[in-house]
Order: sequence, then structure tokens, then C-alpha cells
Amino acid sequence: MTDLHSDVDNVLASLIHLGKRSRNAHTINELGFIAVNETHGLLPYRQAALWLSTSTHSGKVVALSGVTSIEANAPYVAWLNELVASITFKDDAVSQLVDSSQLPPLIVEQWSEWFPSEVVALRLNPVAGFKGGVLLLARDIPWQASDFNVLNEWAELLSQAYAVLTPLSLRSRYADWRARALEGQDVESGLNSNLIARLRYWFVQRSLAQMILLSVTAISVIPVKLTVLAPAELVPLNPAIIRSPMDGVIERILVTPNQSVDKGDPLIEFDRVSLSSRLEVAKRSLATAKAEYRQSAQQALIDADTKNQLALTQGKVQEKQTELAFLRELHERGMVASPKSGVAIYDDPTVWIGRPVVTGERIMAIAEPNNSEVEAWLSISDAVPFKPGAKVTVYLNADPLSPVEAELRYVSHEPTDRPEGYYAYRVRAQITEAEFANKRVGLKGTAKISGDRVMLVYWIFRKPLASLRAWIGI
Repeated sequence: MTDLHSDVDNVLASLIHLGKRSRNAHTINELGFIAVNETHGLLPYRQAALWLSTSTHSGKVVALSGVTSIEANAPYVAWLNELVASITFKDDAVSQLVDSSQLPPLIVEQWSEWFPSEVVALRLNPVAGFKGGVLLLARDIPWQASDFNVLNEWAELLSQAYAVLTPLSLRSRYADWRARALEGQDVESGLNSNLIARLRYWFVQRSLAQMILLSVTAISVIPVKLTVLAPAELVPLNPAIIRSPMDGVIERILVTPNQSVDKGDPLIEFDRVSLSSRLEVAKRSLATAKAEYRQSAQQALIDADTKNQLALTQGKVQEKQTELAFLRELHERGMVASPKSGVAIYDDPTVWIGRPVVTGERIMAIAEPNNSEVEAWLSISDAVPFKPGAKVTVYLNADPLSPVEAELRYVSHEPTDRPEGYYAYRVRAQITEAEFANKRVGLKGTAKISGDRVMLVYWIFRKPLASLRAWIGI
């Protein structure tokens, strides 16, 4: 009697220990290791295998006793999968002996190769997100009737432990929520209550697929702002463009980039050596023409033929005067002055020195330091209609946490060929906040242009639909 009580105490202690170990397991793999290896402390056996049902497959062997990893294509594992698939549990039995007479002949033929004669199967019942499974225990000595009571308790403990570690699927969560929502609510109460209760009752009656479809449909029609992104830069507002006043060669740039200048300050000096020489020649030619005119005027008093030539001589004098005035003007143009006060904006001065330019060629710009606007380049694929005054937000690369707010002034009618090798529409936007109007000209960033409100589904699929339509030609 004492030995019997001692055996019972040992079994209960082992069961309590296994229950504690299963509750403290952190992963499903750890729990599987406990099931196939530490169950031996409860009842002795020679081999153990754990088969679990999964959501994507009918089920598979996930753990073997004495093995750290499983080869899914091994013959032993394949035979175990077929064995479990052939086991049929009687009614509500949690554990039962595997009867070889009810198994397919092929499995029975290979039984002696893989398993001893006495095999018991423990059914792990599905709980919450856990799909269920089977634990096989095999040994050479027969199983006792009292063993099944202990194994039943251990199977229940394992099922509960797996339920805790197995995350609930979306379908299971929805089923639980639906069951709680419908608890205590019948058709009559749902139809005779207020509008909110009716809607709640209608929603909980829908299946998971219907609820997902309704949710997606509701979200897809949410109105959102149609926005596009474009590379942007801060450019001067109403700058004075300094262009070459004549054909010539630049001798010196008298200001440095970003230098402040006043109205009338010299900016550019052209090479005027040839102009100075031509100016001297014109002065001498004019003096000669005047001398000839005076001489002809004196001879005209006594010589009729000379008098007839006097008008021609006077015309030559006027021609030389006009030529001299033109050369003087060109000589003065050789020194270009600033038309307004501001900051000189141009490239490296060494690029311009000694460079020949033609009349009208842009050299630099004079911009007011505290007066800038946004220039962006809108790609052809993003050229959706934007109204003047649309909101433009610029995120500068140098200061992305302080966006610049602006209002759209215009979008160019025709695209321009960009140096990057693509065509884009020029966008100009006026900065609306005074504190950002004095940002340094030349800062680059990304502009977000906001248009009219559209449905979310259109906002998401606008570009894919355009690409698909261009591809299929419809």
C-alpha cells in the first residue's frame, strides 16, 4: 500500500511539474520539446512524436524525441504523417491505443521497422487559435488502464499551453468578437431597438469576408487631397537679368557671387582695346572731315564747283559724327552697371573671364535678398490640373523639419527639356509666410502640390492605372 501511494505521489508530482513547465514555455518549439522528451518523466516510453495541425496544411510532424531538428522528407517522418492521418479517435476519447488492424497494410508492414508494438495516441483538442494535434508515445511494455487517466490530464494541459502560445488568426478573432456581440441578442431585440443597435446587429451578422469587403469599400471612398511631388528650388522673385549688351569678350567680373551691390555699381567690364582703337580712329576721321568741310566752305565763296560739293562734304562730317557717337556708346556699354540694389547671382567668375559672348546672352542676375519664390518642375506623368492658389509645401533638403508654405501662381503651358534628360512643366509658387521669404536663394528640396479632393482608391491607383492603360492601349 505504501508503494502504491508513493507511485501515485510521484506521478502527481511529475504531472504538476510538467504542467508548470508547459505554462512557462516561451515558444511553440520549446513546448514541443517538452512534449516529446520530458513526458518520459511522467510515464516511461521509448519513442515519442508530436504531430500538429496547421492553417495552411492538413498537419505535419513537428517534434521527435531525442532529435533536435527534423528532416521533413525523411522516410520515418513521412511514415509518421501517414500513420497519424490513419488514426481515428473513438468518440470523445483523449487517449487510446493505436489498433494496427485498423491501419492500411502499407503502414502495418513498416511498423516493426520504425515503432515498438505498444503505441498510444493522445489527442490535443483545438482551443482558440490552436488547431489541434496528436502526441504518439511508443514502448515495448503494455500500457495500463491507470496510465490513460494521467495521459488524458497531460493532453489537456498541453492543449491549453498551445492555445496560449498560438496567436489567434483574424478569422478566429472575428468569430470570438461576433459571438460576444451576439450573446444575449436575438432577432427581435435587434429589429425593435434604435438605429445604432440595428446597425450593430446588422454588422455582427456579416461574415468575415463581407466585413473585410465592406471595410475596404468604405476606406476606398474616403476623400483625400490629390498630391504630387516635384523637385523644387528657391529662386529670386522679379530679378534683374544682366545680359551681354554687345558681342565681345569679358575681361573682368567686378563682383563676387552673392555679393551685395547698389544701383549703379559696376558689375562687368568687357575687353575694350579694339573699341578704344576704333574710337580714336573715328575721332581723327571726324576731325579730318571737319577740316575738309571748312576748306570747302572757304573755297565755295569764289568757286562755284566747290560750292556744289559742299553738301557732300557736310554729309561726310555728319556720318563721322554718328559713327563716333555709336562707338562711344559701345565703349560705355563695355562697363555694365547694376540697374538695382540687391545680390549678384551667377556662377564661378573664372568661367566668364576671357569668354566671348554674344548680344543678349545671360551672365548674371541681381535679386533682392529678402524676396524669393518657389520654382518646381512637374513631370509629365504628374501634370494633373491644379488651380492657381493651390497649396504648395516645400521640404528643403537643408532644413526638412521646417517646411515652406506657398501658393501656386502658375504652371507652364508647355513642358521644357530639362538638363536631367526629361521633359517637365515649370511651376512657380509664391511663399506665403514672411519668415521664409528671406531663405537663401538656391536651396533645393521637394515640393508637394495639393489639388482637388479625390477618392482614396483613385489616389492609390492613379499611376498604376495610367501605366496599365498605356501598356494595353485602351
